[in-house]
Amino acid sequence: MLRLTVVAVLAVLVAAPAPAADLPGFRKSVWFGESVREEWVGDGVRVLANAPAKFDPTKPTRLVVFATPNGNTIEQTLGCGPAAGLDWHFDIQHVAAQVRKLRTISPEENIVLVCTEAEGLSWPAWKRKFKDGPARVRKIVEAVRTWVPGDNVRISLAGHSGGGSFLFGYLDGADAIPDAVDRVVGLDANYSYSDADKHGDKLLAWLKGDPSRRLVVIAYDDRNVMVNGKPVVGADGGTFRATGRMQARFARDMTFAETTTDDITTRTALDGRLALIVHANPKNRILHTALVGEMNGLLRGLTDPAAKPVWGTFGGPRAYTEWVQPAPGIPKRPADAVGGTAFFQTLDGLTPAAREEAIEREILRGNIPDFLRAFRRVTVKAKDAAGKEHTATFEVMPDYLAVGSDADFVRVPMTPMTAARIADAFGCALPTRKVVDEVYRAASVKWDPKPMTEARESPATFLRHNTLIKEQLAGEKPGELVAGVKKDIVITNRLAEKSNRVAIYGWHKPDGKAIQPLTIVHRDTYVDYSHGVRLMSRTVTVDGKPRDVRHVLYAADLCSLLSDEGPILRPAY
Repeated sequence: MLRLTVVAVLAVLVAAPAPAADLPGFRKSVWFGESVREEWVGDGVRVLANAPAKFDPTKPTRLVVFATPNGNTIEQTLGCGPAAGLDWHFDIQHVAAQVRKLRTISPEENIVLVCTEAEGLSWPAWKRKFKDGPARVRKIVEAVRTWVPGDNVRISLAGHSGGGSFLFGYLDGADAIPDAVDRVVGLDANYSYSDADKHGDKLLAWLKGDPSRRLVVIAYDDRNVMVNGKPVVGADGGTFRATGRMQARFARDMTFAETTTDDITTRTALDGRLALIVHANPKNRILHTALVGEMNGLLRGLTDPAAKPVWGTFGGPRAYTEWVQPAPGIPKRPADAVGGTAFFQTLDGLTPAAREEAIEREILRGNIPDFLRAFRRVTVKAKDAAGKEHTATFEVMPDYLAVGSDADFVRVPMTPMTAARIADAFGCALPTRKVVDEVYRAASVKWDPKPMTEARESPATFLRHNTLIKEQLAGEKPGELVAGVKKDIVITNRLAEKSNRVAIYGWHKPDGKAIQPLTIVHRDTYVDYSHGVRLMSRTVTVDGKPRDVRHVLYAADLCSLLSDEGPILRPAY
């Protein structure tokens, strides 16, 4: 079942109002007032962009494109705080927190982080699938560049581990590095470096072309690291040897200065614009991820030495702790939380925007009935194009999001943006049309829809409709899987047809047919009494193995388990 955590600092992070996003295609995040945008771009590439709370179009912009390491999702790479039962990968890299810290020491620019993930969680494997892989890498960067406005946009390319395949794919994509790229940062990510492929020539020509450009390589001595009695790298492999090859090539054209502090040796040239940083690793530990998070590696790569006293030092300790977002989960209901009826009385007279803020704040502090926390399992089967049958089990809230206690709760209509932020905070996702259908089929409690015609957008009507539903469900045990009482806010590829829309579907009748076909006719600010939000867990079990719902929805052989419109390219609002 869905893991529950007490998110102690969540209320602080979301206390400020969430105004409209400054950037087209972005929505406000639940954390730090930031804006986010998520899509599948290209073939098998998922991208999540994170923009600062305030994007000032008069300032220059730095677009940090970060390629995920092998085996890690975007969310694990961005990072969050630790929690019981949470995969350890979430607490090692903290790319998002390091960029947030960077924003505090570079307030003169907008810093937008774009995290890129390859289908299958391997950039090397993804690139091998395509003869024109390097050209596709370039197109990905070009595509996300269009997400931020203005002409004064610099691009910083960064990657960790297998993300280096993305970086060197970018180098291989053309004879020269574009002028818009101002920085390249490799964090234990330079295995693909090759003199034969003229990587050194391209990097040097680019560095010499403008005094503002930087190349930072961070590595460690991995030659003698062993796992289960076997070396982790081959006789010619590893980041230490690759860094040596880079240094040898660059040394033909310039002289390096060398300094050593503790176990870290830094070799610099071009007035520090070229830096090769190597940890001696005297204990032969696997420092693969420690270089990135524990040692502030990304911060070092994205700043210049003069900025070190501002944020700390490379090597640790973590300089960005206050910027780590909390782990996703549903907080416990506060002891002082009001009931749903009393809460709805506070909404009278509020503007729609203020009402959304109040609803979001109340739910995020955990004021939801306890029975909603016990997610219900729904199992579905589907065959792929080859005829192979797959089985998936997903988990959903037994009823629609509500404010209050088990004894006094009110189902709460809201905008898709509010729903998306709550889903992010709880570690959940919004359903598709097919998921809504499957929930109806599996529901143990099904009731006729109760349409209303007057004052559809009024909180008073929301409350009256909830009373009608409660009268229908009188005698039913809270926590049973309920369906037929609301329309669902859903995700769909149709959201790409028009910007700023809400997708609504459902409200099934006893014959199993939905009153509301899938529609995007309304603006995303429209809310009426019939709308409901039923969250599903981000984790789906497919053929016995846990998978992120984003990946299941996109995979050609699995998407039919959860989607009736093919792979879902827009998995979130």
